[in-house]
Amino acid sequence: MKARSQSSSIRARHFEREIKTSASRWSCNACLRELRRLGRRKNVQGMARFGIVAKNVFGVAKPRLDKMAKRIGRNRALALALWETGVHDARILAGMVDDSAQVSSSQMDRWVRDFDNWDVVDGTCCHLFVFAPPAWRKALQWTARRKEFEKRAGFALIAYLAYRDKTAPDTKFRACLRLIERECQDSRHFVKKALNWALRNIGKRNLLLNRAAIQLAERIRKRESSAARWIAADALRELRSEPVQRRLRGKNA
Repeated sequence: MKARSQSSSIRARHFEREIKTSASRWSCNACLRELRRLGRRKNVQGMARFGIVAKNVFGVAKPRLDKMAKRIGRNRALALALWETGVHDARILAGMVDDSAQVSSSQMDRWVRDFDNWDVVDGTCCHLFVFAPPAWRKALQWTARRKEFEKRAGFALIAYLAYRDKTAPDTKFRACLRLIERECQDSRHFVKKALNWALRNIGKRNLLLNRAAIQLAERIRKRESSAARWIAADALRELRSEPVQRRLRGKNA
C-alpha cells in the first residue's frame, strides 16, 4: 500500500483543526451576536404584516438564516441552547441545525408548547420535525390540541409528511383526511389555513388520494361553517385543476 505523503497528513490535520475551530466558534452567544448583526428592523415590520408576531425577534431574512445554518452544520447541543433563548430567529435556526434522528417525542412536545406564531411552527416542522422518528405520532396527536399554533403544528406536519414521506401508505393519509373532516369547522385563521394545506397536499400524492380528498372537500363544502366551506372551495380549485390532474395521470401511467 502506498504510504500517505507528509503533506497530505498535514492537510488532513489542518482540515480537522478547521472543523473543530468552526464547531467551537458557534456558541449560543456567538450565534445570537451574529443574528443580531444580520437582523433588520424593516424585516420585523414586514413579518408583522404577514401575521408573524414574536416577543423577541431580530428580523433576519430567511436566505441569511439558510447560509448561517449551512456554515454551522449539524449541532444538537447548540440547537437546544438556541431554542431556550426564546428569540424567534434563534428558534428558526435551531430547527435547521438540530439532528432530526435524535429528536424525541418529549422534545417535540416541549417545543410545540412554545410555538407562538405560524413562522416558527412551519419552519420547525419543515426543517426538523418532519424527519424525526415520532413525526407521524405527534402529527396525529397535535391535531386535537386546543391552542391555535399547537393545532396548526399537527396539520402543518401532516402537510409536510404528505410531501416528504414518499413511502407512507395511503391508509395513513386516509386517516388524516378523517382528522381534517373532524376539525374543519375551526375558524381560526392559522388553523384553517393548515387544514386546507394538509388537504391539498394529501390530494396531490396520487390519483386515489386525489379522489378521496375531492370527495371529502365536497362533503365539508356543504357544512354551515364558513371555515369549512372556504377550506373545501380553495382545495377543490387546486385538486381539480388540469395541471394537478395531468401530473397525477402521468404518475399513474
